[in-house]
Amino acid sequence: MTQRIFGITGWKNSGKTTLTENLVEEFARRGLRVATVKHAHHTFDLEQPGTDSFRHRNAGAVETAIVSSRRWALLHEIREEEEPALDDVLEKLSPCDLVLVEGYKREPHPKIECRRLEARDQTPLAGAVPNIRAVAADHASKTGDLPLFALDDVDGIAGFIADHLDLPKD
Repeated sequence: MTQRIFGITGWKNSGKTTLTENLVEEFARRGLRVATVKHAHHTFDLEQPGTDSFRHRNAGAVETAIVSSRRWALLHEIREEEEPALDDVLEKLSPCDLVLVEGYKREPHPKIECRRLEARDQTPLAGAVPNIRAVAADHASKTGDLPLFALDDVDGIAGFIADHLDLPKD
């Protein structure tokens, strides 16, 4: 089965994470299995110092699996390696109906651009970033020929994505 991928992109503080969260909730409500990939531009930690798995990683483990009766996670430490390409990350995901990708603006998958007045940068990405198919904004915004959605129109945006990827409508 080919993965159905749609991206949410925009400048820092443009509303990407809130829109991604709301879309996951909406598509899950529609009965779809949704996975997400989030690109971070900085060092991040999922755990606090002192936890067992943190101590394992800190001691030099390249991978650490954390498993409980409710969830599991696999942390991979990039030491001397390059950051993995999006395709490499997508290959590691379990089968699902939809993958929503937050960030990765330069990758070729279709995307919606988020724009907010409080964003760090107001420069439109459409036209400069590949495959932006629509814009979601909290203000009047020039989009050229691209559809414009209100940033909080989750149902409309989910419908647009479902149509674009030929997903079930409800």
